[in-house]
Amino acid sequence: MTLRFVTFTHQTQTRVGVLENDTIYALAWDDTLLALIRAGAQPSRTGETYALDSVKLEAPLLPGKIIAVGRNYAAHAKETGSAVPQAPLLFAKLPSAVIGQGDAITWRESITTQVDWEAELAVVIGKRSKDVPEAAAFEHIFGYTVANDVSARDLQLRTDGQWTRGKGLDTFCPLGPAVVTHDEIPDPQNLAVRTTLNGDLMQDSNTHDMVFTVPVLVAYISRMFTLEPGDVILTGTPEGVGEGRTPQVFMKDGDVVAVSVSSVGTLTNPCYVLSD
Repeated sequence: MTLRFVTFTHQTQTRVGVLENDTIYALAWDDTLLALIRAGAQPSRTGETYALDSVKLEAPLLPGKIIAVGRNYAAHAKETGSAVPQAPLLFAKLPSAVIGQGDAITWRESITTQVDWEAELAVVIGKRSKDVPEAAAFEHIFGYTVANDVSARDLQLRTDGQWTRGKGLDTFCPLGPAVVTHDEIPDPQNLAVRTTLNGDLMQDSNTHDMVFTVPVLVAYISRMFTLEPGDVILTGTPEGVGEGRTPQVFMKDGDVVAVSVSSVGTLTNPCYVLSD
Protein backbone atom coordinates (compact mmCIF):
# COMPACT_ATOMS: atom_id res chain seq x y z
CA MET A 1 0.00 0.00 0.00
CA THR A 2 1.38 3.37 -1.03
CA LEU A 3 1.96 5.75 1.88
CA ARG A 4 3.55 9.16 2.41
CA PHE A 5 4.90 9.18 5.97
CA VAL A 6 5.49 12.47 7.79
CA THR A 7 6.67 13.49 11.21
CA PHE A 8 4.71 16.51 12.41
CA THR A 9 4.29 18.71 15.45
CA HIS A 10 0.86 19.96 16.47
CA GLN A 11 1.00 22.40 19.35
CA THR A 12 3.67 20.71 21.49
CA GLN A 13 3.21 17.08 20.46
CA THR A 14 5.33 15.44 17.75
CA ARG A 15 3.84 12.40 16.03
CA VAL A 16 4.01 10.21 12.94
CA GLY A 17 1.27 10.37 10.38
CA VAL A 18 0.32 9.70 6.78
CA LEU A 19 -0.14 12.59 4.37
CA GLU A 20 -2.96 12.47 1.83
CA ASN A 21 -3.43 15.62 -0.22
CA ASP A 22 -3.46 18.38 2.42
CA THR A 23 -4.59 16.20 5.34
CA ILE A 24 -2.45 14.30 7.84
CA TYR A 25 -3.89 11.15 9.40
CA ALA A 26 -2.25 10.42 12.75
CA LEU A 27 -1.01 6.88 13.34
CA ALA A 28 -1.36 4.77 16.48
CA TRP A 29 2.38 4.89 17.05
CA ASP A 30 4.05 6.61 20.01
CA ASP A 31 7.61 6.45 18.72
CA THR A 32 9.53 7.89 15.76
CA LEU A 33 9.33 6.97 12.10
CA LEU A 34 12.83 5.53 12.42
CA ALA A 35 11.58 3.20 15.15
CA LEU A 36 8.57 2.27 13.01
CA ILE A 37 10.81 1.31 10.09
CA ARG A 38 13.16 -0.67 12.32
CA ALA A 39 10.23 -2.52 13.91
CA GLY A 40 8.58 -3.26 10.58
CA ALA A 41 5.37 -1.99 12.17
CA GLN A 42 2.18 -1.16 10.29
CA PRO A 43 0.19 0.91 12.78
CA SER A 44 -3.42 1.80 12.16
CA ARG A 45 -4.82 5.30 11.94
CA THR A 46 -6.18 6.78 15.13
CA GLY A 47 -9.03 8.68 13.51
CA GLU A 48 -7.38 12.03 14.29
CA THR A 49 -6.78 14.28 11.31
CA TYR A 50 -4.90 17.54 10.92
CA ALA A 51 -4.87 20.08 8.14
CA LEU A 52 -1.38 20.34 6.69
CA ASP A 53 -1.26 24.08 7.29
CA SER A 54 -2.06 23.60 10.98
CA VAL A 55 1.11 21.62 11.79
CA LYS A 56 4.89 21.97 11.59
CA LEU A 57 6.47 19.31 9.40
CA GLU A 58 9.70 18.01 10.93
CA ALA A 59 12.44 16.02 9.24
CA PRO A 60 10.65 12.71 8.63
CA LEU A 61 13.38 10.72 10.36
CA LEU A 62 16.81 11.03 11.96
CA PRO A 63 18.89 8.36 10.19
CA GLY A 64 21.44 6.28 12.02
CA LYS A 65 23.84 7.06 9.18
CA ILE A 66 23.78 8.99 5.94
CA ILE A 67 25.90 7.70 3.07
CA ALA A 68 26.22 10.12 0.17
CA VAL A 69 27.51 9.70 -3.36
CA GLY A 70 29.72 12.28 -5.06
CA ARG A 71 29.78 13.12 -8.78
CA ASN A 72 27.04 10.64 -9.68
CA TYR A 73 25.89 12.75 -12.63
CA ALA A 74 28.46 13.16 -15.41
CA ALA A 75 27.43 16.76 -16.18
CA HIS A 76 27.90 17.71 -12.53
CA ALA A 77 31.37 16.19 -12.49
CA LYS A 78 32.20 18.15 -15.64
CA GLU A 79 30.92 21.49 -14.31
CA THR A 80 33.15 21.18 -11.24
CA GLY A 81 36.21 20.18 -13.30
CA SER A 82 36.25 16.62 -11.95
CA ALA A 83 36.46 13.22 -13.58
CA VAL A 84 33.50 10.85 -13.53
CA PRO A 85 34.27 8.21 -10.88
CA GLN A 86 34.89 4.65 -12.03
CA ALA A 87 33.09 3.38 -8.93
CA PRO A 88 30.68 5.17 -6.57
CA LEU A 89 32.48 7.93 -4.68
CA LEU A 90 31.20 7.62 -1.12
CA PHE A 91 31.27 9.99 1.84
CA ALA A 92 29.24 10.42 5.00
CA LYS A 93 27.08 13.26 6.21
CA LEU A 94 26.40 13.65 9.92
CA PRO A 95 22.96 12.94 11.41
CA SER A 96 23.36 16.14 13.46
CA ALA A 97 23.12 18.06 10.16
CA VAL A 98 19.53 16.93 9.52
CA ILE A 99 16.75 19.54 9.48
CA GLY A 100 13.23 19.50 8.08
CA GLN A 101 10.85 21.44 5.91
CA GLY A 102 11.00 25.17 6.64
CA ASP A 103 13.92 24.93 9.05
CA ALA A 104 16.75 27.39 8.46
CA ILE A 105 20.05 26.48 6.84
CA THR A 106 22.55 28.45 8.90
CA TRP A 107 26.27 29.18 8.89
CA ARG A 108 28.85 31.61 10.22
CA GLU A 109 30.83 33.62 7.69
CA SER A 110 33.90 33.18 9.90
CA ILE A 111 33.66 29.48 8.92
CA THR A 112 32.36 29.57 5.32
CA THR A 113 31.25 32.08 2.72
CA GLN A 114 30.58 29.65 -0.13
CA VAL A 115 27.46 27.69 0.77
CA ASP A 116 25.98 25.76 -2.16
CA TRP A 117 22.87 23.66 -2.87
CA GLU A 118 22.57 20.08 -4.16
CA ALA A 119 19.13 18.60 -4.88
CA GLU A 120 19.11 14.83 -4.47
CA LEU A 121 16.87 11.79 -4.42
CA ALA A 122 17.34 10.12 -1.04
CA VAL A 123 16.82 6.39 -0.50
CA VAL A 124 15.53 5.17 2.89
CA ILE A 125 16.64 1.63 3.71
CA GLY A 126 13.91 -0.73 4.94
CA LYS A 127 15.78 -3.70 6.35
CA ARG A 128 19.25 -4.75 7.40
CA SER A 129 21.34 -4.93 4.26
CA LYS A 130 24.72 -6.55 3.72
CA ASP A 131 26.09 -7.76 0.38
CA VAL A 132 22.78 -7.15 -1.37
CA PRO A 133 22.68 -8.25 -5.04
CA GLU A 134 21.60 -5.56 -7.48
CA ALA A 135 18.61 -7.68 -8.47
CA ALA A 136 17.37 -7.68 -4.87
CA ALA A 137 18.06 -4.01 -4.08
CA PHE A 138 14.45 -2.81 -4.23
CA GLU A 139 13.47 -5.42 -1.62
CA HIS A 140 15.70 -3.54 0.83
CA ILE A 141 14.26 -0.06 0.20
CA PHE A 142 11.55 1.33 2.46
CA GLY A 143 11.00 4.46 0.43
CA TYR A 144 12.32 7.75 -0.86
CA THR A 145 12.57 11.34 0.28
CA VAL A 146 14.18 14.57 -0.91
CA ALA A 147 17.53 15.86 0.34
CA ASN A 148 19.57 19.01 -0.05
CA ASP A 149 23.24 18.09 0.29
CA VAL A 150 24.24 21.59 1.40
CA SER A 151 27.96 22.09 0.85
CA ALA A 152 30.52 24.66 2.00
CA ARG A 153 32.67 24.70 -1.12
CA ASP A 154 35.56 26.64 0.38
CA LEU A 155 35.92 24.04 3.15
CA GLN A 156 35.22 21.06 0.89
CA LEU A 157 37.40 21.99 -2.07
CA ARG A 158 39.90 24.66 -1.05
CA THR A 159 40.67 24.39 2.66
CA ASP A 160 40.35 20.94 4.19
CA GLY A 161 41.30 18.46 1.49
CA GLN A 162 38.46 16.18 2.62
CA TRP A 163 34.73 16.64 2.96
CA THR A 164 33.67 16.19 6.59
CA ARG A 165 33.34 19.87 7.51
CA GLY A 166 32.25 21.01 4.06
CA LYS A 167 29.38 18.55 4.00
CA GLY A 168 28.65 18.07 7.69
CA LEU A 169 28.04 21.44 9.32
CA ASP A 170 24.88 21.74 11.42
CA THR A 171 21.75 22.24 9.26
CA PHE A 172 23.54 21.06 6.11
CA CYS A 173 21.24 18.07 5.46
CA PRO A 174 17.62 19.11 4.95
CA LEU A 175 15.40 16.02 4.49
CA GLY A 176 11.71 15.72 3.71
CA PRO A 177 9.00 16.72 3.56
CA ALA A 178 7.75 13.09 3.52
CA VAL A 179 9.02 9.55 3.03
CA VAL A 180 7.18 8.01 0.10
CA THR A 181 7.00 4.21 0.18
CA HIS A 182 8.87 2.45 -2.60
CA ASP A 183 5.73 1.13 -4.30
CA GLU A 184 4.76 4.68 -5.29
CA ILE A 185 8.04 5.04 -7.23
CA PRO A 186 8.20 2.07 -9.61
CA ASP A 187 11.14 3.59 -11.50
CA PRO A 188 13.48 5.78 -9.44
CA GLN A 189 15.54 6.37 -12.61
CA ASN A 190 12.87 8.57 -14.20
CA LEU A 191 12.34 11.42 -11.74
CA ALA A 192 12.82 15.13 -12.35
CA VAL A 193 15.31 16.78 -9.97
CA ARG A 194 15.19 20.57 -9.59
CA THR A 195 16.45 23.42 -7.43
CA THR A 196 15.17 26.98 -7.26
CA LEU A 197 16.91 29.80 -5.44
CA ASN A 198 14.60 32.69 -4.62
CA GLY A 199 12.30 31.34 -7.32
CA ASP A 200 14.99 31.16 -10.02
CA LEU A 201 15.58 27.73 -11.57
CA MET A 202 19.12 26.52 -10.84
CA GLN A 203 19.03 22.74 -11.37
CA ASP A 204 16.76 20.93 -13.82
CA SER A 205 17.66 17.34 -14.60
CA ASN A 206 16.44 13.77 -14.22
CA THR A 207 17.60 10.73 -12.27
CA HIS A 208 17.99 8.81 -15.56
CA ASP A 209 21.27 10.74 -15.88
CA MET A 210 22.79 9.03 -12.82
CA VAL A 211 26.11 7.32 -13.51
CA PHE A 212 25.30 4.62 -10.93
CA THR A 213 21.64 3.70 -10.53
CA VAL A 214 19.81 3.17 -7.25
CA PRO A 215 20.17 -0.67 -7.36
CA VAL A 216 23.87 -0.35 -8.14
CA LEU A 217 24.34 2.02 -5.21
CA VAL A 218 22.48 -0.18 -2.73
CA ALA A 219 24.50 -3.20 -3.81
CA TYR A 220 27.84 -1.39 -3.78
CA ILE A 221 27.33 0.45 -0.49
CA SER A 222 26.06 -2.68 1.28
CA ARG A 223 29.32 -4.42 0.34
CA MET A 224 31.22 -1.69 2.17
CA PHE A 225 28.97 -1.00 5.16
CA THR A 226 26.06 -2.77 6.78
CA LEU A 227 22.97 -0.67 6.14
CA GLU A 228 20.40 -0.63 8.90
CA PRO A 229 16.67 0.13 8.60
CA GLY A 230 16.21 3.89 8.41
CA ASP A 231 19.68 4.61 7.06
CA VAL A 232 19.66 7.04 4.15
CA ILE A 233 21.57 7.08 0.87
CA LEU A 234 21.93 10.42 -0.93
CA THR A 235 22.22 9.47 -4.59
CA GLY A 236 24.08 12.50 -5.93
CA THR A 237 23.19 15.80 -7.54
CA PRO A 238 22.94 16.87 -11.19
CA GLU A 239 24.50 19.89 -12.86
CA GLY A 240 23.51 23.42 -11.94
CA VAL A 241 25.21 23.92 -8.58
CA GLY A 242 26.56 27.34 -7.70
CA GLU A 243 30.18 26.15 -7.71
CA GLY A 244 29.93 25.29 -11.40
CA ARG A 245 28.47 28.60 -12.60
CA THR A 246 30.24 31.54 -14.21
CA PRO A 247 30.26 33.67 -12.18
CA GLN A 248 29.86 31.38 -9.19
CA VAL A 249 26.69 31.75 -7.12
CA PHE A 250 26.44 30.90 -3.44
CA MET A 251 23.57 31.20 -1.01
CA LYS A 252 23.25 34.36 1.07
CA ASP A 253 21.51 35.52 4.20
CA GLY A 254 17.76 35.75 3.50
CA ASP A 255 17.76 33.42 0.48
CA VAL A 256 15.15 30.68 0.12
CA VAL A 257 16.20 27.43 -1.54
CA ALA A 258 13.77 24.74 -2.71
CA VAL A 259 14.82 21.29 -3.91
CA SER A 260 12.34 18.89 -5.48
CA VAL A 261 12.09 15.38 -6.86
CA SER A 262 9.00 14.58 -8.91
CA SER A 263 6.54 12.15 -7.27
CA VAL A 264 8.42 12.58 -3.98
CA GLY A 265 8.04 16.23 -2.94
CA THR A 266 9.52 19.70 -2.56
CA LEU A 267 11.70 20.72 0.38
CA THR A 268 12.02 24.43 1.07
CA ASN A 269 14.42 26.11 3.51
CA PRO A 270 15.38 29.71 4.29
CA CYS A 271 19.02 30.67 4.74
CA TYR A 272 20.42 32.69 7.62
CA VAL A 273 23.93 33.82 8.47
CA LEU A 274 24.69 33.58 12.19
CA SER A 275 26.71 36.11 14.09
CA ASP A 276 29.85 34.93 15.91
